[in-house]
Amino acid sequence: MKTLDALKRYSHLFEAAEEQIKEICHIVDNTVLSNQGRVLAAFQELQVDETCFYDSSGYGYNDFGREKLDSLYATVFGGEAGLVRPQYVSGTHAIASAIYGVLKPGERLVSLTGRPYDTLQKALGLTVGSNVVLYDETDMSNGLSEIELDRVLTPDTSIVFIQRSRGYAERRTLTVDDIRILITAVRQRRPDAVVIVDNCYGEFTEEQEPCHVGADLVAGSLIKNPGAGLASSGGYVVGRSDLVERAAWQLTAPGLGSGIGCMAGVKRLYYQGLFLAPHQVGQSLKGMILAASLFAAIGYSVSPRWDEKRGDVVQAVRLGSAEKLRSFCRAVQAASPVDSHVEPNPAPMVGYEDEIIMAAGTFVQGASSEFSADAPLRHPFSVYMQGGLTYEHIKLALAAVIAQLDEQFDFLTQ
Repeated sequence: MKTLDALKRYSHLFEAAEEQIKEICHIVDNTVLSNQGRVLAAFQELQVDETCFYDSSGYGYNDFGREKLDSLYATVFGGEAGLVRPQYVSGTHAIASAIYGVLKPGERLVSLTGRPYDTLQKALGLTVGSNVVLYDETDMSNGLSEIELDRVLTPDTSIVFIQRSRGYAERRTLTVDDIRILITAVRQRRPDAVVIVDNCYGEFTEEQEPCHVGADLVAGSLIKNPGAGLASSGGYVVGRSDLVERAAWQLTAPGLGSGIGCMAGVKRLYYQGLFLAPHQVGQSLKGMILAASLFAAIGYSVSPRWDEKRGDVVQAVRLGSAEKLRSFCRAVQAASPVDSHVEPNPAPMVGYEDEIIMAAGTFVQGASSEFSADAPLRHPFSVYMQGGLTYEHIKLALAAVIAQLDEQFDFLTQ
């Protein structure tokens, strides 16, 4: 069934959902306006001009556009310095460079949001029996525990890690205010500990970022929110200038750091992507709010709820079976602009323990700034949607998903 036909068939569901979420979407629009104003002011303050887009070559020495892009990210995200590079192969790579750039032998890393995302678990050596780093964890995503903080924040704790988004966990995503509360509690016990926040999926979902509330470093991926679908690769680190430089040493080599690195063919897209990001994230947020309303209305458990404050652009729906999960992802793929004829199947993927099914008919491979859905094949078979360049595409794709599941499983009667 074509997406427009599906939307007409289930128009009663969509009309009811859009009426329900109208006020929440107005709040999103206000957030977009505030963030767009902050980004525009940063561009103007730093006097971005056409020369910033010129390519560099070789070692990339004296790359004025690269240096200004670093400063732009620092200004927008509330840090002293920034590091924005196409050489980062993923968000995990950027986060790992921040962690290993700061962590010294014998020092300890503590996660306050439970076990990290699957790919970072491998980067830290948490899945191979012997840890690469000294490590402890506690999950405070549902609220602060003074007793647990006293237990884990031992004198040898060097880094406190906070993962903003849930990954494939069943926990809630943290808001910036949640992060502020955690950082305040950490500072009372370990004022010298470095707080590193995995900011993936969270950029521009609120009017502040983690560095605005005291994080020392934040890191993320350019093919997620801040690239707005235009960045074809890369990652970023923002925060304290000394720590950003240590992350740069980890990315390149000690003594080289942020002063080197050719950027050919990407700078204009990085600048333009950052400028468009507040609007694109707003489109994603409204699409995920619509999805939450729709699937809750037909009886499925969703997280977050449509009226819940959001800290990222991810929407989880608990489907309950592997068959529904496969069908859901295949419908998303079929409703995509790219590779719509391809049928996704679960498969092993580098960095993950379980087989993963991914629906990502995207212009940039794996870009979760674009509407996509994925999940590990494990109980309770929740699917994780994210992104969306336009609200209209998300709406059409959701109609196609509901049509497919209704036809195959009598979805609306479950």
